[in-house]
Amino acid sequence: MALVAGVDCSTQSTKVLICDSETGEVVRQGRAPHPDATEVDPAIWWSALQTASDGLLDGVEAMAVGGQQHGMVTLDADGNVVRPALLWNDTRSAGAATDLIDELGGAQAWTDAVGLVPVASFTVTKLRWLAAHEPEQAKRVEQILLPHDWLTWKLSGRSIAPTTDRGDASGTGYWSAATGEYRLDLLERAFGREIGVPRVAAPAEIVGRTPEGIALAAGTGDNMAAALGLGAGPGDVVVSLGTSGTVFAVAEASTNDPSGFVADFADATGRFLPLVCTLNAARVLTAAADLLGVDLDRLSELALASTPGAAGLTLLPYLDGERTPDLPDETGRITGLTRANARPENLARAAVEGMLLGLADGLDAVRQHGVPVRRALLIGGAAMSPAVRAVASGILGVPVDVPAPGEYVALGAARQAAWALSGAAEPPRWTVAAEHTPDATDDYSGARDRYAQFRTGVQELSSRSNKS
Repeated sequence: MALVAGVDCSTQSTKVLICDSETGEVVRQGRAPHPDATEVDPAIWWSALQTASDGLLDGVEAMAVGGQQHGMVTLDADGNVVRPALLWNDTRSAGAATDLIDELGGAQAWTDAVGLVPVASFTVTKLRWLAAHEPEQAKRVEQILLPHDWLTWKLSGRSIAPTTDRGDASGTGYWSAATGEYRLDLLERAFGREIGVPRVAAPAEIVGRTPEGIALAAGTGDNMAAALGLGAGPGDVVVSLGTSGTVFAVAEASTNDPSGFVADFADATGRFLPLVCTLNAARVLTAAADLLGVDLDRLSELALASTPGAAGLTLLPYLDGERTPDLPDETGRITGLTRANARPENLARAAVEGMLLGLADGLDAVRQHGVPVRRALLIGGAAMSPAVRAVASGILGVPVDVPAPGEYVALGAARQAAWALSGAAEPPRWTVAAEHTPDATDDYSGARDRYAQFRTGVQELSSRSNKS
């Protein structure tokens, strides 16, 4: 039995899975936490990887890293980290995003160039922020990497030239999924000068080896790895309810959305991964539970004691600002509150529905770009909530399956490692068990309409405030 390892370097922790390369069976695993922050010294990721993998890698023949997208890892001429990495959820570069859009001639120019419109999450905007706000640090930068790129390079003992893959590269803002090429002119526009970028490896390429001789696959971004781990194919849309909320689908062609709502990412197999990302998902439920003084199980019970539409209560869950729509300075809001519906069960239901309604907008946007949607695969911590499972199909408007709990980013990285090890034309077929949730019977059209009106009003108010 050949063993492969998959690593998930997420916002919260590093997870390592050791799998049978033929079946995908997990034979052992480890985990180590990260600090809760929007910027992190990459050395913390390296230390967490050492802890999470301690004693697990004996007999492993290949490994790959799935990493949080967009994070800005800057290196100097000697390969040393210049400053802590700015993570995807760091919104300080929102102003830089606006400036870059205007400088290139608007949103359409950006989608034509790289398939996405800059927001504070993307690497290109973080580079502009660094150049403007930390010029002395910026002068030292000679190379820009993403979190998974840096960890792969470190695993090689820094013996290889830094590499990335098309999936993670497509989230930078200076690489195009449609053309498969860097737009170094956009990187230079953002940073003010040329700096090094990693080579983009093929999906199943072995890019190097660890000092112990373990083959290193290219790795990829976390969403691309999750799609690979789930075995998602055309017709599947993945709805991930983790720290962030994401909606993404495997597609055969690239998309072009000048609104910036749908990002035209690449996947880890040579296809495409149109994706919508929100900043607020599982932590909406945690915040609501804290507000009500209950745990998550009790929050779910309360939500199920309410009725569809939460008796007219609507939550706009922008608790950490928002990425889609692009409202980085917005806050969470509640509307429709009356004495009659001011009850814990309705607030609990509004939290569950509000989280899912934002993602339903994302699913609709993906579908409107010609991507077929046959079913939704619901993953992430909040997918375990009975209330979320009960209402998901009704709000999303499609059949919903919940794959068995698992670390799908790490599993996808392991599957990529197995693919690279095999030298085959396609990834190995690994089976993922899934539970079908109740099909929609309740009518959520009123809740969706109220949410859309509320969101539109907040967007218009934000736009007027910014102009003034």
